Parts: sequence; structure tokens; C-alpha cells
Amino acid sequence: MRDNSIMKKIISTLLLVSILALSGCKSSPEETASSLKTTENTTVSESVSETTTIPETTENTTLETVAETEKQTFKYEYGVFLSFEGKLDKLADYHTIVIDAQYFKKEEIEAFKGRGHKVLSYINVGSLENFRSYYKRFKALKIARYENWDEEIWINVADSKWQEFMIGEMLPNLAGKGIDGFFVDNCDVYYVSPTSDIMTGLTNIMKALKQTGLQVVINGGDMYLDAYCKSGGSWDDVITGINQENVFAKIIWSKKKFGKADPEDHKYFMSYVERYGKLGADIYLLEYTKDKKLIKEISEYCKSHGFNYYVSDSIELD
Repeated sequence: MRDNSIMKKIISTLLLVSILALSGCKSSPEETASSLKTTENTTVSESVSETTTIPETTENTTLETVAETEKQTFKYEYGVFLSFEGKLDKLADYHTIVIDAQYFKKEEIEAFKGRGHKVLSYINVGSLENFRSYYKRFKALKIARYENWDEEIWINVADSKWQEFMIGEMLPNLAGKGIDGFFVDNCDVYYVSPTSDIMTGLTNIMKALKQTGLQVVINGGDMYLDAYCKSGGSWDDVITGINQENVFAKIIWSKKKFGKADPEDHKYFMSYVERYGKLGADIYLLEYTKDKKLIKEISEYCKSHGFNYYVSDSIELD
């Protein structure tokens, strides 16, 4: 009887050791998931419980290794390349990219996305460039010249023909390329012409974009977005996120060089993005500078607020 008792104790001990070995005797799933980080300007990854199904029992797979197989890492989280015309593979270091999908084939975009990337497409809702194939069709809708961009004009978004074109042609054309969302430019036409008709026209277009279920990132658009919300609307009726240019840096157009943002502008735009960021909007900063000290400041600010950013040394974003 004493021999059997000893054997039972030995077996029990061995089973306990095996269980501890399988669990890894490490941190809890919550601690492990929160320790997973992406690279330089990437925010904390989603917890494993949200993205991964953990097998009920595996002998050699711990929580960390399961999570690691699900996670794809990139050198940079975000990049804006509006004038880029090459092969998308050249942008492989970036998780999320902004391109003008009008000039790329669906197959190219889908192949790029298949390697774990996200693709947002530029769409210009408030102005019109003279290099667009539809320029002659809509140039009569001009309401003002576009300062510092000679090839561009502000457009009357209140005109039904423009709204129908944006919603009925541009939207399905770009969405049909397999993109993840829209990078919406020039809602600042409301700053140029702050009328109720312009507000209504912009909102019709923005809501149509949002109703696709894709991401809708407004570039700037502070005056429009604030006015829309003050009129009783909710920010998430029309956007999922904000891309703000020149929060820390600025373009000195007269000298064709970069500088540091004026303190008043810096304070204003920080307030803008932080206010909507707290409400749940995705926030992206787009800065133009070569100043390493300023780039470090941008990086630290974005890390501390959970924002993404891209710093370009070219206003052409190529």
C-alpha cells in the first residue's frame, strides 16, 4: 500500500509539471497580448482575443507563438504617395498606403493587399485638376482659383451634376478597384465658400462614401466637419478618420522650402485632431519637412496619442 501511495504522488507531480510546462509559466494572455508591438510609428496591435482563435489544446504552441503567426509587421505604418506611378511592390515597407487608385489596376491593388497591406485611394471632391480626363466636362463649375496650385480650381460641389459624377461614377470606379477606403481631399471648399448649399453638396458626397462601409479619411476639412457637427450631425456620419497636414511643419510657398508651423496653427490643429481622436476617429498626420529634430518631435507626439504619421520631403508626394 505504501508503494502504491508513493507511485500516485510521483504521477501527480509529473502531471503538474507537464501542465506548467504547457502553459509556459509566463504572463497572462492579457499581459502577453498587450506586449506585442509593431515598428516605429505603429500603435499597439489588437489583442489576440480579437484576432486569433486559440486552439483548446496544443503541446508546443504558446499564446505568444500563435499571436506572432497572425501578426504581420512592416517598417512603417502609413505613407502617402499621391504622385506615385511605379509598381506597388516598391511601397512594401508600408502597411497602409494612400495612392490615386484611378491610375492602378484592380489586380495590382488586390495583389498588394494580399500581402497584408491596406490601400486607401485619393478622391478629390472639392476641386478639379486640369490633368483629369473629365476636366473639360466640369471646368465651368469653377468658383475660385486654387492658391499655390495653378493646375487646380475650386469646384461648385452644390451642383447636382458634380454630385452625381462623384457618387455615380467616381465612387463605384474606385471602390471597384478593391480599395480599403477613401482619402478625401478638398472638403476645404467649404472654407472657400461657407454656404448651406456647399455644406449640403459635400455632405451628400461624404455620406455616400461612408455608406460603402469602407474607410473615409478626410484630409483637413476642419471647418466643414466642425460646422456639420454643430448643425446636429455626428462626425461618424461622414468620416472614419482625419488626415491633417502641417500640424508641426509648414510649406513656405514664397521661398519654396519647409519651415516650422506657426504656434497658433500648431495649437489649433492639435486641438482639432485630438478632439476627434478622443471621439474615436482614426488620426493621421502628414508633414513636410527634412528637419530631423522636428521629425523626432512628430514621432513622439504621435506615439503618445496613438496617431499614425507620414513625413515627406516632397510636396508632390511621389
